[in-house]
Amino acid sequence: MNYDVIIIGAGPGGIYAAYELTKKAPELKIAIFEEGTPLEQRHCPIDGKKIKSCIHCKSCSIMNGFGGAGAFSDGKYNITNDFGGTLYEYIGRDKALELMKYVDSINMENGGEGTRLYSTAGSKFKTICMQNGLQLLDASVRHLGTDKNYVVLKNLYAQLKDKVDFYFNTPVKKIEAVRSGNEYIYRAHTDEKIYEAPRCIVSVGRSGSKWMETVCNDLGIKTKSNRVDIGVRVELAAPIFEHITKELYEGKIVYRTKKFEDRVRTFCMNPHGIVVSENTNGIITVNGHSYEDPDKKTENTNFALLVAKHFSEPFHDSNGYGESIAKLSNMLGGGVIVQRFGDLERGRRSTQKRLDESTVHPTLNATPGDLSLVLPKRILDGIIEMIYALDRIAPGTAGDDTLLYGVEVKFYNMEVELDEHLETCYPGLYMIGDGSGVTHSLSHASASGVFVADEIEGNS
Repeated sequence: MNYDVIIIGAGPGGIYAAYELTKKAPELKIAIFEEGTPLEQRHCPIDGKKIKSCIHCKSCSIMNGFGGAGAFSDGKYNITNDFGGTLYEYIGRDKALELMKYVDSINMENGGEGTRLYSTAGSKFKTICMQNGLQLLDASVRHLGTDKNYVVLKNLYAQLKDKVDFYFNTPVKKIEAVRSGNEYIYRAHTDEKIYEAPRCIVSVGRSGSKWMETVCNDLGIKTKSNRVDIGVRVELAAPIFEHITKELYEGKIVYRTKKFEDRVRTFCMNPHGIVVSENTNGIITVNGHSYEDPDKKTENTNFALLVAKHFSEPFHDSNGYGESIAKLSNMLGGGVIVQRFGDLERGRRSTQKRLDESTVHPTLNATPGDLSLVLPKRILDGIIEMIYALDRIAPGTAGDDTLLYGVEVKFYNMEVELDEHLETCYPGLYMIGDGSGVTHSLSHASASGVFVADEIEGNS
């Protein structure tokens, strides 16, 4: 089976690459291979009643399928170079912002209209944070909500399905680079067939990080060690952060700990949202969602507190380190562990009785336990310091009934060596999105897809 362009992964990078190619080079024959299912078939069996915890589906519907891991996120597109990846290092700051704004315009044309664009520019909270040893990062944030995000993806798929050949439930086992004169042909090997194209875009997301490492090793593509972010998801009564979330929706706040000078940051804030579990390579971790629909809002707000760990020689397996901690949580709790902050501070595990008496009612059915038996002391100390720092700008954060879910791990791929075209050392082989280690967000991943599509169209 021969194509002009093969795209591996139907997450944001792959979707926006295909979207741009079909608009600007409609003559190209394009195939997209995706390990998961179409959007309408993506459904997590956990209902909180009959099925209360992960049953380890063959392919996790939360992580895989059309839309990628971001399909059921709360649909936050951060338009900034300050966080979310290092795309600007390859294509320039102005170009990166231009493409993120372009992606935002596509979202607005496909169901995202009417949603609010928040900004930290000129916010009084920037000063308040500085006065309390915290840093509020600059960004414009488009919040679609999980429901509107789904609508946008549904509309994008409707535009692509008749122009692109989709192969769902079809994981690519390996990529082969075959020399043909002065060029290369790329072969995507699946269980059933081999597909060929002179240009290949790899956009497999974080869940494909292990597979990406294998591909790079097989092809001799250089990589460098990246980081892993480890922490907890905090859930508390929504009014505690209301004064921040109403103005900013999500405040990206960074704190440097006094004890170790580690950086702890807030991530993925979900006002009136829910806490969810997700399956990454068979390991159960925690995340959060929120909805635009008022009927789906809860009384709680949740956000992650993450400590970034960068490793030096001779250690290279940052993802393996994060996985080992997550596995320990799974071993002790059968999945996600939840603990009251007051219990953690008193050095005791949480029990179901204490949770039932709590003023904050958990939105995820997790196992009451003790996070101090899971998280390394240095990481846990940093998280506790950060909670007290946040308590200064949002009193009540350090309350006894604040809930901590563990563990939350953000895996990053080994950063792939790419040039200014996001091209590997093999001409025509591009690696984009979070799987490349270059982007860490919906906006950056989507922008990288548009950029590579323009590169291919310009060379066609």
